[in-house]
Amino acid sequence: MSRFEASDHRNSWTDRDVEAHWDRVASVYVAENNKVKSAHDQRFFESMTHLQLEGKLNVLNITSRDAEADDFIKLINPDIKVINAEISAGLMAEAARIRPGIVQQKIETYSNLPFEDGFFDRVLTLETLEHAADPLAFLNELKRVSATDARMVLSCPPNTSEIPYRIYTALFGGHGEGPHRFLHSEEVKGMLRKAGWKLLLHKSTVLIPVGPEVLQQFGERIINAFQGSILSEFGIRQFYICEKY
Repeated sequence: MSRFEASDHRNSWTDRDVEAHWDRVASVYVAENNKVKSAHDQRFFESMTHLQLEGKLNVLNITSRDAEADDFIKLINPDIKVINAEISAGLMAEAARIRPGIVQQKIETYSNLPFEDGFFDRVLTLETLEHAADPLAFLNELKRVSATDARMVLSCPPNTSEIPYRIYTALFGGHGEGPHRFLHSEEVKGMLRKAGWKLLLHKSTVLIPVGPEVLQQFGERIINAFQGSILSEFGIRQFYICEKY
């Protein structure tokens, strides 16, 4: 039995605390991400290979931040309806400034989403699970609002990313992560099972997030060769591709 099986997975902060952090850094969010744009945008390129965006679909992008994922989705299929759900009003304002006309929905908590049951055909949730005050409740809500044959692409950093994150922040600043708990992949898998998500693929990516492109590509070749090993826990972005049971 997994050592995380008996956990309720709750964290010590509130979703309001998370909202406050992203409101504080909303004005610098895009500029700071552009400093590491290759590593930042990797989440979108990788996600698009797994979402299966054919046909007229309803897609939930949560949390959407500056709604950059909307661009990538619409490039593949302009007929898709994307709802960009975000907890930070400050980031929503930034998204509307950069991408006028996008559809956005303010959320107040990750544990109670303002959407009807079974509405979304696809769910994209990038670097969000680690911020939710109650991540299991969040996954349960994502299941509730998803259609019977829905597919979800989720990413989050593993617990091994905490020290590199702190070193990077100390040296270079950035927008910070605010309240968060980087999760061991086994805990993420356990929560997915509890919430009724069937895991199709777990993929570790971004072994070397900074430096020359050739070095980053070398890191990807290495981590791809060692998927499922201890080494894969050091990829700073872990993807979980899921379907509803």
